[in-house]
Amino acid sequence: MPQNPPGRPAPQPPEARPAAVTPVQVPLRPGTPAPSDQAPQNIRAPAGVARPRWRHWMLVISFLLLVVLPVLASAVYLWTRAVDQYVSSTAFSVRKEESQASLDILGGITKLTGSGSASDADILFEFIRSQDMVQRLDTKMNLRKMFSANWPRDFVFAYDPSGTIEDLTEYWQRQVKVSNDSSSGILTLDVSAFSPEDAHALAVAIFAESTQMINKLSEAAREDATRFTRQELEKTRDDLTQARQDITAFKMRTQIADPAADLAAQMGVLTQLQTQLAEALVAHDLLLENARENDPRVIQSKQRIAAIESRIEIERKKFGPDGEGPGGQSYSTLMAEYEKLSVDREFAEGAYRAARVSHEAAVAEARRQSLYLAAHIEPTMPESSRKPDRPMLLLIISILALLSWGTLILIYYSVRDRR
Repeated sequence: MPQNPPGRPAPQPPEARPAAVTPVQVPLRPGTPAPSDQAPQNIRAPAGVARPRWRHWMLVISFLLLVVLPVLASAVYLWTRAVDQYVSSTAFSVRKEESQASLDILGGITKLTGSGSASDADILFEFIRSQDMVQRLDTKMNLRKMFSANWPRDFVFAYDPSGTIEDLTEYWQRQVKVSNDSSSGILTLDVSAFSPEDAHALAVAIFAESTQMINKLSEAAREDATRFTRQELEKTRDDLTQARQDITAFKMRTQIADPAADLAAQMGVLTQLQTQLAEALVAHDLLLENARENDPRVIQSKQRIAAIESRIEIERKKFGPDGEGPGGQSYSTLMAEYEKLSVDREFAEGAYRAARVSHEAAVAEARRQSLYLAAHIEPTMPESSRKPDRPMLLLIISILALLSWGTLILIYYSVRDRR
């Protein structure tokens, strides 16, 4: 194989040599100098006219199917089949009337109701949206018939009468919008129906049921407020009854109607005996000045004095621990027992009077309605349709359809570029 001289490149085979580029003569604008022959311009030929391919047609078809057709169908439905709905609005709040009792006995009576973990407005908010409310109004007003009057013509906004109570509750939450202002506690209610009369009647019925619910809460609060005082009154009444029964049993056992009066009578007897003894002693001393010891009058006087002293001793023994009074007991034991029973009765009477006054005060305060529903805006009677908002719904549908179509196109091209 021949060697190439130094400094010269090796010859290349014919298939490895680059093909010669044919210069293309481009017409020059007027006033442009002609290029020299030593520097020819190498310019490629212009590309041909682009022709639409199948993927371009698929984009157009998908746009028509996924965007244009749903928007047109929605517009036709909204303006030809969707039935007008009317909205009745009302606003109310739960008011709590807290008052201090005028009497302060046995600790006093404070507020009838206390604040719980959830406010009354939150409780009422959940009640309006609950299945219990739907069942009550369905029984009174036949909600199924009211909401399904335009079925199946308006199958989007009307209610399917074959649905269950759960379906009716879900539809109810769509038709009845409740907003709760936590700062002021005001509940705003917007009720939608297919006629102005139905919307107004529903708003009035919801307010009435809410009032009954609040009254039940108030009644429960009143029951809680008076439960303690009522229990205390019953306990003190039982204690007083037992104390009086004990005193009655004591009187029947001792056969003493009034132990204090009987004791006073016994003390009166002893006092009279002591007075008679003093008179007898004085008379005996006067008799000794004029008679002798064996004088019958002196002997009789001595006997009288001895008899009085013996009676005084017997009477005094009745009041001692070993003496015998009525029923075989000493007056000291009887009086100690009677005093204990009397103190128990007096204490029971005082506790009963205090408990009764406290309970009556609690009942008087509880009779006042501590919770009530205040309507700031009475249920309105609508005159024009507010739902459905056709332009807004059509705009939302158009945006969603366009976004969905664009997302699918981006996914398609992303997958295509990865291949």
